[in-house]
Amino acid sequence: MKARGLFAGPGDFAERQAFLSDLRRGARTTVAFMGPLLLAHFGWLEGPAVFAAIAAQNVALMDVRGAYHVRVNLLLAKTLILAGATWFGFVASGSVIGAVAATAVVAFFMGAWRHLSADYGPSLAAASALLFLLALAAPDTGVGHAVLYALGGGGWGVAVQASLWLFRPEHPLRQTVSESWLAIGDLFGAMSLEDDRPAEKRHADIVDREAAVRLALDRANAQLAAGGAKSPLRPRLEALNLTAARIATRVVVFNGALETLRARPDFPRLAAVVQPVLTSLTNTARTVALAVVSRQPAHFATGEVRVQRLANLIQVLQARIAAHIGQPSASAELVELLRQLAVQLPVLLRELRATMERAGERGAFSLELFDLESWRVTPLAAAVNFARRPDPALVRFTARLAVLLMAGVAVFEYWKIPRGYWLPLTVVVVLQPDYGSTRLRAAQRLLGTLIGGVVASALLWLKPPAAVQLAAIGATIFGFSYYLRKNYAVAVFFITLMVVALTEASSTVTIAFTLGRLGATLAGGAMAMVAALLFWPVWEWQRFPPFLAAALRANREYARLLADRLNSGGAYDAPAIAAKRRAEAANGTVFASLQRMNGDPKHQQESLARAAALANGNQRLTRALTTIAVHLAPGSPLADKSIARFGALASDALEALARETESGRRGDPSLENLLSALESFHGPASAAPADAADATRRQWVYGQLSRSALEMSAMILAAREKEPVSRETA
Repeated sequence: MKARGLFAGPGDFAERQAFLSDLRRGARTTVAFMGPLLLAHFGWLEGPAVFAAIAAQNVALMDVRGAYHVRVNLLLAKTLILAGATWFGFVASGSVIGAVAATAVVAFFMGAWRHLSADYGPSLAAASALLFLLALAAPDTGVGHAVLYALGGGGWGVAVQASLWLFRPEHPLRQTVSESWLAIGDLFGAMSLEDDRPAEKRHADIVDREAAVRLALDRANAQLAAGGAKSPLRPRLEALNLTAARIATRVVVFNGALETLRARPDFPRLAAVVQPVLTSLTNTARTVALAVVSRQPAHFATGEVRVQRLANLIQVLQARIAAHIGQPSASAELVELLRQLAVQLPVLLRELRATMERAGERGAFSLELFDLESWRVTPLAAAVNFARRPDPALVRFTARLAVLLMAGVAVFEYWKIPRGYWLPLTVVVVLQPDYGSTRLRAAQRLLGTLIGGVVASALLWLKPPAAVQLAAIGATIFGFSYYLRKNYAVAVFFITLMVVALTEASSTVTIAFTLGRLGATLAGGAMAMVAALLFWPVWEWQRFPPFLAAALRANREYARLLADRLNSGGAYDAPAIAAKRRAEAANGTVFASLQRMNGDPKHQQESLARAAALANGNQRLTRALTTIAVHLAPGSPLADKSIARFGALASDALEALARETESGRRGDPSLENLLSALESFHGPASAAPADAADATRRQWVYGQLSRSALEMSAMILAAREKEPVSRETA
């Protein structure tokens, strides 16, 4: 296992506590934050201790995952960035123009942090902005002191994080269950029917992978049994591991039954329609492995869509098997095994959801289903985005953020408003890439600040001693960290109390202080809401149907052109390449829209799973058609009435889906007839090839025609879905 404690003997107590993530986060951030404050209180630390406390708290707040040396590097990198933001704020202070220009640079980097990591980037962006704004507004305490304090505080936060690793394994149970799913993903990958391995080599690979699966499942069972009976996560992971075993068993039996048909002359056509299900099984297993160990909402959402697609493919394959196999006994066995496999999919989603702490969170992340290779499922690496081209939605968000921050900084710098940094800071924490999240965050922050301000104002009259103030600061920072991911409004309530207590420790706080902070919060929240409305005036589900319809029609033209080329012996020429590019560009537009829709509030996510299933099916269809395109041979027609029939079916099916998508009216009766025709479609028999090369070409083309028909059948089923699989099991 890759993520274990350095010492193995702390006992079951530490093992059980490893899963109480909110308590752990609250405890370590409280220790990190209070360390510098206590040193300053007892006179052992002179200077702006608040910079050290905030840097330490933000470094300790991160829930980092992955190998220990990578975690340390991430935490040290965050420390350097926070110190750099502090230095930049001091350098830019004293000049309105300089402060506004520096704010633009900070906003750019805030967008860059979000681009690099959807999981760690937002917290880094907010923390760096906070220290920058504090440095802008701070009195002349000396830039060197502040930067050193930020560095020291960040180092202290790293030490607090790392000290726990000596005595507590980092999620060993998640890791071992993830390894079970990785093993069955490798097993399904070894069952692939589309590579050039001899049958003997494929069989040997499957046998090796089966042994690895048994070893991984047994190891996981042993680790779970020793994981502590009182751990609330243990039974959930046991159920998920059991589901892995059940799915693997049924797929292995299905593969064995399929192998008995390998000698049939029509097996290549059958293999072509089975392969998409094997590929989908492989990708789904690896996505589950990633979601279990990373706990990221984006990976769970991707898993939901993958399971939805797999369910559709299995349903279509059941009908196709009966059409391809003349032996009722053989087809009945395969269909029954597929039925048993399909029964496990809702169970899988339910068990996976039970292991996720943040499964209900939504953000603007992509639902495009890439094929996953083993190296891509490293949890920490998966949280970092190395794409050169940023998301357009993130670019707009960064531009919006920069304008608002520059305006807020200009206001408090020009008029020298005491603690005026609360105005732009509120913009930082409220403004989100999508309108729905911005509105929710604004309401939560306003509610928490209002209630916290009232309570804090009442406490001002008590005049507590310094020891009580320090204890109150510790309690409120713990409450903030504990509730940060559970209830943001409650977290803001605690942070409001903390700010008042912290300010009271260094100066006299009046009602004017509370009213000023409340006013800054109201102004910052209003600015964020207005900006979100201006940049996001239409819900994405209203814009999505034309994009999807255009992508469906682009594939329709692509399929029709290729059918004509196959029958006439045409080439993969400029018109064919242009059709391919139009289809790919349309798919890119669809996924960009789908990503924006996924960032809208849930009640504005119109049939999100259904839309994602259609989008991914259409993209898979484009890839299958491109495989056909590269096998076009000028002067070598494959004249066959089945090819012409495929072109007509594809044209009618994709056009009907496009019309239904645009109109929003479901239940087009023509889709039922088209589904039946696609399910009974047989690629032409590869009779009398001219030579071996021609036989190989025909096998590839005919197999991809069957695969394309399978994908369109699954898309029709997705369009007919009343509720996605995930909602049925929620």
